[in-house]
Amino acid sequence: MTTTKTTEVSAEPGLPFITVIREFDAPAERVYAAHVDPELFVQWIGPRRLVTTLDRFEPRSGGSYRFVQSDNEGQSFAFHGSFHELTAPRRMVQTFEYEGAPGHVSLDSAELEPLDGERCRLTIHSTFQSVEARDAMLQAGMSDGMSEGYERLDEVLARG
Repeated sequence: MTTTKTTEVSAEPGLPFITVIREFDAPAERVYAAHVDPELFVQWIGPRRLVTTLDRFEPRSGGSYRFVQSDNEGQSFAFHGSFHELTAPRRMVQTFEYEGAPGHVSLDSAELEPLDGERCRLTIHSTFQSVEARDAMLQAGMSDGMSEGYERLDEVLARG
């Protein structure tokens, strides 16, 4: 069963948090794998106009990552962080920092909830160091980038 999917992004006024909720027509195990398998990860993370390359990707508790996204005009955007907890197939906790705004680190906790045998819900709770840092992330286009990335993830999951 295919459903119309939206990426719900909410940010309560005055609080340094963002919550993202997205459902997928795939079991939690496959969605989890797409987050930790480097070959799958680069296929869906971020907007379509950007190509992602991994400098480092150590998907394990205590591991780290760094990836760069580039467009056709030669612009690039780098991100890095640390994996704090990876518990397959239900939980991922990591830091996230855009290198274009150093010092603005978020702590992201992602939970995958099975909905039935073939579907799941991903809920991400991001904690920022300040409301201003959270708002800057939203103003930079986080919602659109995540929505487009999750549409791309749907395509990856549909290919098997």
